[in-house]
Amino acid sequence: MTAHTARTTGTERTGKARPTPPGTPADGGTGVATAATGAGRAESGPESAADAGELPWIENAGKVAPADARELSRLFFGRLRELEEGTPAHQYARNTLIEMNLSLVRFAAGRFRNRGGGDMEDVVQVGTIGLIKAIDRFDLSREVEFTSFAVPYITGEIKRFFRDTGWAVHVPRRLQELRVDLARAKEALAAELDRDPTVRELAERLELDEDEVIEGIVAANGYTAGSLDMPAEPAGTGRHIGPGRTFADVLGSPDPAIETVENLHALAPLLGGLDERERRIVDMRFGQEMTQSQIGATLGVSQMHVSRLISRILRKLRSGMFVEE
Repeated sequence: MTAHTARTTGTERTGKARPTPPGTPADGGTGVATAATGAGRAESGPESAADAGELPWIENAGKVAPADARELSRLFFGRLRELEEGTPAHQYARNTLIEMNLSLVRFAAGRFRNRGGGDMEDVVQVGTIGLIKAIDRFDLSREVEFTSFAVPYITGEIKRFFRDTGWAVHVPRRLQELRVDLARAKEALAAELDRDPTVRELAERLELDEDEVIEGIVAANGYTAGSLDMPAEPAGTGRHIGPGRTFADVLGSPDPAIETVENLHALAPLLGGLDERERRIVDMRFGQEMTQSQIGATLGVSQMHVSRLISRILRKLRSGMFVEE
């Protein structure tokens, strides 16, 4: 079969080999094929297909019907292993295989549509990486359909993407896997018991310690994060009509008096270490708020002497407060 005959046959088989208007994405609108294979397709052309031998030139591989894509994929895989890597012919065959099988990526990504934690465009791009890995590792001699071989690679990449980016708070892999086991066990026990299972029942089902189950339940809270502007209680359930309080409204803040309490606790033993006269001076100056002149008159000393006594007492207390244990 000549290259011209192969191109003619491929055109009649797929009905998609007609030129595409400029600006049309290779995958019919998603633009994923262009992102994945744009450079190779731009450098390839009918001449590359002719150089590849018995490979039809497919202008818009992303629009090939799935049934035709399976048949054409066998043809392209058969030639891909014979072509020298890095040549325009090899690049054309590889990139055409990617574009023709992007429907597998969109099918696999659709299964994760309601999972959250990532934009669907990101999920499709990640799945395309899995498709490329499958194409590079596929071997026709195994007599396995490429779709059966590629889907596990695609879903594996997508699951890895959710595992690495889906958690709002990073937790160890062990707890991530425990969250899945807990969800399954909780669903099964709820169906059997007609109520939510207890921690002990979950631990018995999973053959784990109750502490491990509690740790897994706490870690599962890190999968998603809610906004502080979310209502802390459903609307209309509080005393007032209208939206309830948000989490930000009930979020605590540091009490400025806490530092004073801590300082007093640290100061108490230091005051106990002063002699009776020094404690009396501290009480008169800071407890009764007497002036230095009044203290001097009470003690029968000068104001200057009271000032020196107070300075010496304060230095002693400060030095005790700043000691690092």
